[in-house]
Amino acid sequence: MTAARLTRRLGRERDRGSYAIETAVLAPVLILLIGLLIAFGRVIDADGAVDSAAHAAARAASLERDASSAQEQAQSAAARSLDGDGISCRSSSVTVNTADYGLEVGQAGTVTVTIACTALLSDIAVPGVPGSKTLKSTWTSPIDTFRARP
Repeated sequence: MTAARLTRRLGRERDRGSYAIETAVLAPVLILLIGLLIAFGRVIDADGAVDSAAHAAARAASLERDASSAQEQAQSAAARSLDGDGISCRSSSVTVNTADYGLEVGQAGTVTVTIACTALLSDIAVPGVPGSKTLKSTWTSPIDTFRARP
């Protein structure tokens, strides 16, 4: 056997088992990376849903004739929107600013809705990812200037 063949053969024998070690090292890293991608995707999805819910709530509130009806419609529109998007909040709050309903007909007014939702991330077992994240969105919608208000 020549020296070159002997060197190649010994080199291959030294590499035996290295793939198992590489897999044992890289598998947890890949699983962690996939977990982080899932967590990031869920936060982005929930953020869009909260934004959409605030928009729907502000629009629903602006269509009402009085402040109390606007409050009720904003609350229910926000809940419907979040439920429709499949977002479950550990805690949520809907704040509706209806101060402009007190303005005279002919004056421009707006309704502002702020939604805060604490989305759960604790079911994703990734080290370093918090158990929840609070997402917040605010939307403003105009009240019809010439619509009669009580």
